[in-house]
Amino acid sequence: MFALSEESRERIGRIIEIGRVALHYGYLPLILYLGYTRSNPRPSIIRVLSPLG
Repeated sequence: MFALSEESRERIGRIIEIGRVALHYGYLPLILYLGYTRSNPRPSIIRVLSPLG
């Protein structure tokens, strides 16, 4: 096929690592946000975040 330069490999590796970190820390907040904005009636923030809610 084609060969990548060492710089390109490092750049792709960095992009993959940044994407992995973003997915790791952003997945749960995204799911909570989507659930909160799509629910009807919308609960208060305190009830969403409280473990006793």
